Amino acid sequence: MGILYLVYRSQNTAFQEDCALRGVPAEECSLINKVITDFRGANYSWILLVLLSFTVSNISRAIRWNMLIRPLGYRPRLRNAFFSTLLGYFANLGLPRMGEVVRAGTMARYERIAVEKVMGTIVVDRIVDVISILLVTGLTVLLEYDTILRFVNEHVDLSNRMGNGLGLLYLVAGAALIAGLIFAFRRRLARTALYAKIAAIARGFRDGLLTIGQLEKPWLFLLHSVNIWVMYFLMTYLCFFAFAPTAGLSPLVGLVVFVFGGWGIVIPSPGGMGTYHFLVQTALQMYGISGDDAFSWANIAFFSIQLGNNVLLGILALILLPVINRDYHPETEVLPK
Repeated sequence: MGILYLVYRSQNTAFQEDCALRGVPAEECSLINKVITDFRGANYSWILLVLLSFTVSNISRAIRWNMLIRPLGYRPRLRNAFFSTLLGYFANLGLPRMGEVVRAGTMARYERIAVEKVMGTIVVDRIVDVISILLVTGLTVLLEYDTILRFVNEHVDLSNRMGNGLGLLYLVAGAALIAGLIFAFRRRLARTALYAKIAAIARGFRDGLLTIGQLEKPWLFLLHSVNIWVMYFLMTYLCFFAFAPTAGLSPLVGLVVFVFGGWGIVIPSPGGMGTYHFLVQTALQMYGISGDDAFSWANIAFFSIQLGNNVLLGILALILLPVINRDYHPETEVLPK
Protein backbone atom coordinates (compact mmCIF):
# COMPACT_ATOMS: atom_id res chain seq x y z
CA MET A 1 0.00 0.00 0.00
CA GLY A 2 2.94 2.31 0.71
CA ILE A 3 4.38 1.75 -2.77
CA LEU A 4 0.96 2.29 -4.32
CA TYR A 5 0.57 5.52 -2.33
CA LEU A 6 3.92 6.82 -3.61
CA VAL A 7 2.86 6.06 -7.20
CA TYR A 8 -0.46 7.81 -6.56
CA ARG A 9 1.18 10.85 -4.95
CA SER A 10 3.60 11.27 -7.85
CA GLN A 11 0.83 10.94 -10.44
CA ASN A 12 -1.52 13.19 -8.46
CA THR A 13 1.08 15.97 -8.49
CA ALA A 14 1.32 15.74 -12.28
CA PHE A 15 -2.48 15.59 -12.52
CA GLN A 16 -2.87 18.76 -10.44
CA GLU A 17 -0.32 20.58 -12.62
CA ASP A 18 -2.20 19.51 -15.75
CA CYS A 19 -5.47 20.77 -14.26
CA ALA A 20 -3.85 24.11 -13.50
CA LEU A 21 -2.65 24.42 -17.11
CA ARG A 22 -6.17 23.69 -18.35
CA GLY A 23 -7.70 26.19 -15.91
CA VAL A 24 -9.55 23.55 -13.90
CA PRO A 25 -10.03 24.59 -10.23
CA ALA A 26 -8.10 22.43 -7.74
CA GLU A 27 -11.30 21.45 -5.87
CA GLU A 28 -12.66 19.95 -9.10
CA CYS A 29 -9.43 18.11 -9.90
CA SER A 30 -9.29 14.81 -7.98
CA LEU A 31 -7.31 11.85 -9.28
CA ILE A 32 -9.20 9.52 -6.95
CA ASN A 33 -12.52 10.67 -8.40
CA LYS A 34 -11.14 10.18 -11.92
CA VAL A 35 -10.08 6.60 -11.12
CA ILE A 36 -13.51 5.85 -9.63
CA THR A 37 -15.23 7.36 -12.68
CA ASP A 38 -12.99 5.34 -15.01
CA PHE A 39 -13.81 2.16 -13.08
CA ARG A 40 -17.52 2.86 -13.50
CA GLY A 41 -17.07 3.51 -17.22
CA ALA A 42 -15.02 0.38 -17.90
CA ASN A 43 -16.44 -2.29 -20.21
CA TYR A 44 -16.76 -5.29 -17.92
CA SER A 45 -17.47 -7.70 -20.76
CA TRP A 46 -13.78 -7.42 -21.59
CA ILE A 47 -12.86 -7.72 -17.91
CA LEU A 48 -14.73 -11.04 -17.79
CA LEU A 49 -12.62 -12.27 -20.71
CA VAL A 50 -9.52 -11.17 -18.79
CA LEU A 51 -10.64 -13.21 -15.78
CA LEU A 52 -11.41 -16.18 -18.04
CA SER A 53 -7.89 -16.00 -19.51
CA PHE A 54 -6.42 -15.98 -16.01
CA THR A 55 -8.49 -19.02 -15.04
CA VAL A 56 -7.39 -20.92 -18.17
CA SER A 57 -3.76 -20.11 -17.36
CA ASN A 58 -4.21 -21.51 -13.85
CA ILE A 59 -5.74 -24.72 -15.21
CA SER A 60 -2.65 -25.16 -17.40
CA ARG A 61 -0.43 -24.36 -14.42
CA ALA A 62 -2.19 -26.99 -12.30
CA ILE A 63 -1.85 -29.62 -15.05
CA ARG A 64 1.84 -28.74 -15.51
CA TRP A 65 2.43 -28.94 -11.76
CA ASN A 66 0.82 -32.38 -11.57
CA MET A 67 3.13 -33.53 -14.37
CA LEU A 68 6.08 -32.57 -12.16
CA ILE A 69 4.67 -34.41 -9.13
CA ARG A 70 3.86 -37.71 -10.90
CA PRO A 71 7.51 -38.86 -11.24
CA LEU A 72 7.61 -38.85 -7.41
CA GLY A 73 5.07 -41.69 -7.42
CA TYR A 74 1.89 -39.71 -6.73
CA ARG A 75 -1.23 -39.09 -8.81
CA PRO A 76 -2.62 -35.83 -7.42
CA ARG A 77 -6.07 -34.63 -8.43
CA LEU A 78 -6.30 -31.70 -10.79
CA ARG A 79 -8.80 -29.91 -8.55
CA ASN A 80 -6.37 -30.01 -5.63
CA ALA A 81 -3.56 -28.59 -7.76
CA PHE A 82 -5.87 -25.90 -9.16
CA PHE A 83 -7.31 -24.75 -5.83
CA SER A 84 -3.89 -24.93 -4.13
CA THR A 85 -2.56 -22.61 -6.83
CA LEU A 86 -5.43 -20.15 -6.27
CA LEU A 87 -4.85 -20.27 -2.53
CA GLY A 88 -1.19 -19.45 -3.16
CA TYR A 89 -2.12 -16.33 -5.12
CA PHE A 90 -4.45 -15.32 -2.29
CA ALA A 91 -1.66 -15.73 0.28
CA ASN A 92 0.69 -13.57 -1.81
CA LEU A 93 -1.60 -10.60 -1.16
CA GLY A 94 -0.74 -10.87 2.52
CA LEU A 95 3.01 -11.48 2.29
CA PRO A 96 5.19 -11.57 -0.83
CA ARG A 97 6.18 -15.12 -1.89
CA MET A 98 4.26 -16.66 1.02
CA GLY A 99 1.98 -18.12 -1.66
CA GLU A 100 4.63 -20.64 -2.72
CA VAL A 101 4.84 -21.98 0.84
CA VAL A 102 1.04 -22.08 1.23
CA ARG A 103 0.66 -23.73 -2.16
CA ALA A 104 3.21 -26.43 -1.29
CA GLY A 105 1.79 -27.01 2.18
CA THR A 106 -1.79 -27.28 0.91
CA MET A 107 -0.90 -29.79 -1.81
CA ALA A 108 1.26 -31.79 0.61
CA ARG A 109 -1.56 -31.93 3.14
CA TYR A 110 -4.32 -33.14 0.88
CA GLU A 111 -2.23 -35.44 -1.33
CA ARG A 112 -0.13 -36.87 1.55
CA ILE A 113 3.20 -35.89 0.01
CA ALA A 114 6.32 -34.73 1.85
CA VAL A 115 6.22 -30.95 1.71
CA GLU A 116 9.89 -30.62 0.78
CA LYS A 117 9.29 -32.75 -2.33
CA VAL A 118 6.35 -30.58 -3.34
CA MET A 119 8.46 -27.48 -2.74
CA GLY A 120 11.10 -28.88 -5.07
CA THR A 121 8.53 -29.17 -7.87
CA ILE A 122 7.39 -25.59 -7.24
CA VAL A 123 10.99 -24.41 -7.61
CA VAL A 124 11.13 -26.18 -10.98
CA ASP A 125 7.80 -24.58 -11.89
CA ARG A 126 9.17 -21.14 -11.05
CA ILE A 127 12.47 -21.76 -12.85
CA VAL A 128 10.48 -22.48 -16.01
CA ASP A 129 8.56 -19.22 -15.40
CA VAL A 130 11.79 -17.26 -15.04
CA ILE A 131 13.11 -18.71 -18.30
CA SER A 132 9.78 -17.89 -19.94
CA ILE A 133 9.68 -14.26 -18.83
CA LEU A 134 13.31 -13.80 -19.89
CA LEU A 135 12.48 -15.17 -23.35
CA VAL A 136 9.39 -12.96 -23.67
CA THR A 137 11.39 -9.96 -22.44
CA GLY A 138 14.10 -10.67 -24.99
CA LEU A 139 11.51 -10.89 -27.76
CA THR A 140 9.92 -7.62 -26.64
CA VAL A 141 13.24 -5.77 -26.54
CA LEU A 142 14.07 -7.15 -30.00
CA LEU A 143 10.77 -5.95 -31.45
CA GLU A 144 10.62 -2.56 -29.70
CA TYR A 145 14.32 -1.87 -29.16
CA ASP A 146 14.29 1.70 -30.52
CA THR A 147 11.25 2.79 -28.48
CA ILE A 148 12.53 1.28 -25.23
CA LEU A 149 16.08 2.58 -25.71
CA ARG A 150 14.82 6.10 -26.45
CA PHE A 151 12.68 6.08 -23.31
CA VAL A 152 15.55 4.76 -21.16
CA ASN A 153 17.94 7.40 -22.48
CA GLU A 154 15.41 10.14 -21.70
CA HIS A 155 14.41 9.02 -18.20
CA VAL A 156 17.11 6.81 -16.64
CA ASP A 157 20.53 8.02 -15.49
CA LEU A 158 22.52 4.79 -15.50
CA SER A 159 25.58 6.39 -13.93
CA ASN A 160 23.64 7.01 -10.70
CA ARG A 161 22.61 3.35 -10.60
CA MET A 162 26.17 1.96 -10.55
CA GLY A 163 26.64 2.65 -6.83
CA ASN A 164 23.92 0.14 -6.00
CA GLY A 165 26.25 -2.66 -7.09
CA LEU A 166 28.36 -2.22 -3.93
CA GLY A 167 25.61 -3.62 -1.69
CA LEU A 168 25.30 -6.66 -3.95
CA LEU A 169 29.06 -7.20 -3.71
CA TYR A 170 28.89 -7.21 0.11
CA LEU A 171 26.00 -9.71 -0.02
CA VAL A 172 27.94 -12.09 -2.27
CA ALA A 173 31.03 -11.81 -0.07
CA GLY A 174 28.99 -12.56 3.06
CA ALA A 175 27.37 -15.61 1.44
CA ALA A 176 30.79 -16.88 0.34
CA LEU A 177 32.13 -16.48 3.91
CA ILE A 178 29.22 -18.46 5.39
CA ALA A 179 29.63 -21.19 2.77
CA GLY A 180 33.35 -21.39 3.56
CA LEU A 181 32.72 -21.79 7.30
CA ILE A 182 30.16 -24.54 6.68
CA PHE A 183 32.60 -26.38 4.44
CA ALA A 184 35.45 -26.05 6.97
CA PHE A 185 33.37 -27.50 9.83
CA ARG A 186 31.32 -29.94 7.72
CA ARG A 187 32.48 -33.07 9.59
CA ARG A 188 31.47 -31.74 12.99
CA LEU A 189 28.17 -30.50 11.62
CA ALA A 190 27.46 -33.90 10.02
CA ARG A 191 27.30 -35.53 13.47
CA THR A 192 24.46 -33.30 14.72
CA ALA A 193 20.74 -34.13 14.66
CA LEU A 194 20.00 -30.80 13.01
CA TYR A 195 22.29 -31.68 10.11
CA ALA A 196 20.52 -35.03 9.65
CA LYS A 197 17.15 -33.28 9.56
CA ILE A 198 18.36 -30.66 7.07
CA ALA A 199 19.97 -33.36 4.92
CA ALA A 200 16.68 -35.31 4.79
CA ILE A 201 14.80 -32.17 3.74
CA ALA A 202 17.46 -31.41 1.13
CA ARG A 203 17.12 -34.92 -0.34
CA GLY A 204 13.36 -34.49 -0.65
CA PHE A 205 13.88 -31.08 -2.20
CA ARG A 206 16.37 -32.59 -4.66
CA ASP A 207 13.86 -35.30 -5.62
CA GLY A 208 11.36 -32.59 -6.46
CA LEU A 209 13.89 -30.73 -8.59
CA LEU A 210 14.85 -33.85 -10.54
CA THR A 211 11.29 -34.43 -11.73
CA ILE A 212 11.88 -32.08 -14.67
CA GLY A 213 14.04 -34.79 -16.25
CA GLN A 214 11.45 -37.54 -15.67
CA LEU A 215 8.40 -36.10 -17.39
CA GLU A 216 6.13 -38.59 -19.17
CA LYS A 217 5.17 -36.13 -21.93
CA PRO A 218 7.68 -33.26 -22.22
CA TRP A 219 5.88 -31.85 -25.28
CA LEU A 220 2.65 -31.52 -23.26
CA PHE A 221 4.58 -29.78 -20.47
CA LEU A 222 5.93 -27.34 -23.07
CA LEU A 223 2.46 -26.80 -24.56
CA HIS A 224 0.98 -25.87 -21.18
CA SER A 225 3.96 -23.59 -20.47
CA VAL A 226 3.32 -21.70 -23.71
CA ASN A 227 -0.41 -21.53 -22.99
CA ILE A 228 0.19 -20.01 -19.55
CA TRP A 229 2.12 -17.11 -21.03
CA VAL A 230 -0.21 -16.65 -23.99
CA MET A 231 -3.07 -16.31 -21.50
CA TYR A 232 -1.03 -13.85 -19.44
CA PHE A 233 -0.47 -11.72 -22.55
CA LEU A 234 -4.19 -11.85 -23.40
CA MET A 235 -5.03 -10.64 -19.90
CA THR A 236 -3.16 -7.42 -20.67
CA TYR A 237 -4.25 -6.98 -24.27
CA LEU A 238 -7.95 -7.75 -23.70
CA CYS A 239 -7.99 -5.31 -20.79
CA PHE A 240 -7.01 -2.53 -23.22
CA PHE A 241 -10.48 -2.78 -24.76
CA ALA A 242 -12.15 -2.30 -21.38
CA PHE A 243 -10.89 1.30 -21.12
CA ALA A 244 -11.50 3.88 -23.88
CA PRO A 245 -8.06 5.62 -23.83
CA THR A 246 -6.24 2.28 -24.36
CA ALA A 247 -8.77 0.58 -26.67
CA GLY A 248 -6.84 1.53 -29.82
CA LEU A 249 -3.44 0.22 -28.72
CA SER A 250 -1.83 -2.53 -30.79
CA PRO A 251 -0.93 -6.09 -29.71
CA LEU A 252 2.75 -5.06 -29.80
CA VAL A 253 2.07 -2.35 -27.22
CA GLY A 254 0.18 -4.98 -25.27
CA LEU A 255 3.31 -7.15 -25.31
CA VAL A 256 5.46 -4.32 -23.94
CA VAL A 257 2.97 -3.45 -21.20
CA PHE A 258 2.60 -7.14 -20.37
CA VAL A 259 6.37 -7.56 -19.93
CA PHE A 260 6.69 -4.42 -17.80
CA GLY A 261 3.74 -5.58 -15.67
CA GLY A 262 5.20 -9.07 -15.42
CA TRP A 263 8.37 -7.73 -13.86
CA GLY A 264 6.20 -5.62 -11.56
CA ILE A 265 4.63 -8.83 -10.28
CA VAL A 266 8.04 -10.53 -9.94
CA ILE A 267 9.37 -7.76 -7.67
CA PRO A 268 8.57 -8.83 -4.07
CA SER A 269 5.48 -6.85 -3.15
CA PRO A 270 2.03 -8.18 -2.16
CA GLY A 271 0.61 -9.39 -5.47
CA GLY A 272 2.59 -6.67 -7.29
CA MET A 273 0.89 -3.86 -5.36
CA GLY A 274 2.43 -0.57 -6.41
CA THR A 275 5.31 -2.04 -8.43
CA TYR A 276 2.88 -3.31 -11.07
CA HIS A 277 1.16 0.08 -11.21
CA PHE A 278 4.43 1.97 -11.60
CA LEU A 279 5.84 -0.21 -14.38
CA VAL A 280 2.70 -0.58 -16.53
CA GLN A 281 2.05 3.14 -16.15
CA THR A 282 5.60 3.76 -17.35
CA ALA A 283 5.10 1.45 -20.35
CA LEU A 284 1.80 3.06 -21.34
CA GLN A 285 3.33 6.54 -21.19
CA MET A 286 5.95 5.36 -23.68
CA TYR A 287 3.10 5.09 -26.20
CA GLY A 288 1.43 8.41 -25.56
CA ILE A 289 -1.11 7.47 -22.86
CA SER A 290 -1.32 10.26 -20.29
CA GLY A 291 -0.12 9.52 -16.77
CA ASP A 292 -3.58 9.81 -15.19
CA ASP A 293 -5.18 7.52 -17.80
CA ALA A 294 -2.30 5.07 -17.43
CA PHE A 295 -2.80 5.10 -13.65
CA SER A 296 -6.53 4.40 -14.09
CA TRP A 297 -5.85 1.50 -16.48
CA ALA A 298 -3.28 0.02 -14.09
CA ASN A 299 -5.85 0.06 -11.29
CA ILE A 300 -8.60 -1.41 -13.49
CA ALA A 301 -6.33 -4.26 -14.62
CA PHE A 302 -4.78 -4.89 -11.22
CA PHE A 303 -7.83 -4.79 -8.99
CA SER A 304 -10.08 -6.64 -11.44
CA ILE A 305 -7.70 -9.61 -11.34
CA GLN A 306 -6.95 -9.35 -7.62
CA LEU A 307 -10.58 -8.96 -6.52
CA GLY A 308 -12.20 -11.03 -9.26
CA ASN A 309 -9.82 -13.97 -9.10
CA ASN A 310 -7.22 -13.93 -6.36
CA VAL A 311 -9.50 -12.82 -3.52
CA LEU A 312 -12.86 -14.36 -4.44
CA LEU A 313 -11.48 -17.60 -5.89
CA GLY A 314 -8.84 -17.76 -3.14
CA ILE A 315 -11.55 -17.64 -0.47
CA LEU A 316 -13.56 -20.19 -2.47
CA ALA A 317 -10.52 -22.50 -2.55
CA LEU A 318 -10.09 -22.10 1.20
CA ILE A 319 -13.69 -23.20 1.72
CA LEU A 320 -13.87 -25.98 -0.87
CA LEU A 321 -10.55 -27.77 -0.32
CA PRO A 322 -11.54 -29.35 3.03
CA VAL A 323 -14.97 -30.29 1.61
CA ILE A 324 -13.79 -31.99 -1.61
CA ASN A 325 -11.05 -33.87 0.28
CA ARG A 326 -13.17 -35.04 3.21
CA ASP A 327 -13.23 -38.70 2.09
CA TYR A 328 -10.34 -38.57 -0.34
CA HIS A 329 -7.54 -41.12 -0.18
CA PRO A 330 -4.61 -40.20 -2.45
CA GLU A 331 -3.25 -42.72 -4.93
CA THR A 332 0.42 -43.66 -4.92
CA GLU A 333 2.42 -46.06 -6.99
CA VAL A 334 5.64 -47.99 -6.44
CA LEU A 335 8.41 -46.52 -8.54
CA PRO A 336 11.16 -48.75 -9.99
CA LYS A 337 14.45 -48.41 -8.13
